[in-house]
Formats: sequence, structure tokens, C-alpha cells
Amino acid sequence: METRLIKYIERLTERYPELLCCYEEIVEAYKIIENAYENNNKLLIAGNGGSAADSEHIAGELMKSFKKQRKVPKDFEEKLIAIDYKRGKYLADNLECCLTAVPLVAHEALTTAYINDVDGLGVFAQQLFGFGRSGDVFLAISTSGNSKNIINAAIVAKAMNIKVTGLTGNDGGELAKFADVTIKVPATETYMVQELHLPVYHCLCLMLEDHFFGENII
Repeated sequence: METRLIKYIERLTERYPELLCCYEEIVEAYKIIENAYENNNKLLIAGNGGSAADSEHIAGELMKSFKKQRKVPKDFEEKLIAIDYKRGKYLADNLECCLTAVPLVAHEALTTAYINDVDGLGVFAQQLFGFGRSGDVFLAISTSGNSKNIINAAIVAKAMNIKVTGLTGNDGGELAKFADVTIKVPATETYMVQELHLPVYHCLCLMLEDHFFGENII
């Protein structure tokens, strides 16, 4: 991992000293996600309740610019303008490059149909089976580490050669058995775990943006 990316974790642990215990796991999770993007794969994310909101938050940081402008490549800009100058110029000026991230909590028609027809325990597993491809990464968020629908999705991911990165509370729960790496923030109360998850995933998003789109100033 580039030396300059370490500064993001150092800044994180300066602001949240309690997260120093997660340093190595944050590095490993970053490497897994970076490798997937380097190989044109994607990130799939899921969680329940507040962690569902975190899933969409993460996708929002990755699918557009976070801190750094991400202009489209020049050749794509030229293609847009060649199709329609005025609209193409607008799109070239305003589209932002993405790191593809799919929040599995966002497909209401599909999820409610599955829950109605089957149950809620396979709702993320079904989507991961449909959207996932070998080489992708599943970011599994569970404050307890014991969310049944998250664990079921993790099992499907492993069967599909999809790496699993867990983001949990203090002990990792059962999810840690199935994850390639688990970032276990040092808290047990749900809201306290969630309060520490946010700076962790912001750090990961900053590092990814820096690597793929150029150095940020923090």
C-alpha cells in the first residue's frame, strides 16, 4: 500500500485513538477492496437499520467525488460531445468517475417481494447471488456480528469467490468466522458501534479515492 495512504489511518487514529486496535484490519480491508477495483470488480454492501443507512452512505461516497474532483476521461468527453455538443459538454463537465458500489438495501421492489414470498433471512443473499461476480467484495455491516441475513449473504459470497469484509462491534460475532477480514470496533452498544463505523468507512473511502483519482489533502 502506498505510503501516502497510511496518513489517512494515522489521522483516523489520532482523532479516534480507540480505533488504533483496528489498524491492521483497516489496512487489510483496504487492500482487499482496492484489489477488487483494480481488477474491474465492485463492492456490494449490506446492513440492517442504521447499518442499512451506512450502506447507502458508503455507496454515495464511492459512486461520485468525495473530496477530489473526478472528471471523466478525455476520450469519453470527446465521445459525449460528438453525439450532441451542448448536452455532451454539460455531461462531460458534470459527470464524475465512480468506484462501483451497490447497496443491497436500496432495491425496495425486489427486497419486499422476496420477503413476502420467502422471508427476510435470505433477502441479501438473493441479491448478492444475482448482482455478485467472482472477484467482487461484500462489505458486511453488523453491529453485533450476528445478523442472520448478513451471515447468509456472507456464506453465498464465499461460495461465489467473493471476498467478505466484516464491519462489526467488539467481538465480531459469528460473522467473523466467514469474513476474510473483520474490522471490530471497540464498542458493544449498537449506537456506539455505529458512531465508530462512520469514521472507519470514511477513511476507507478517502484512501480509495486517493489511490484511484489522485492525492487528497486532509
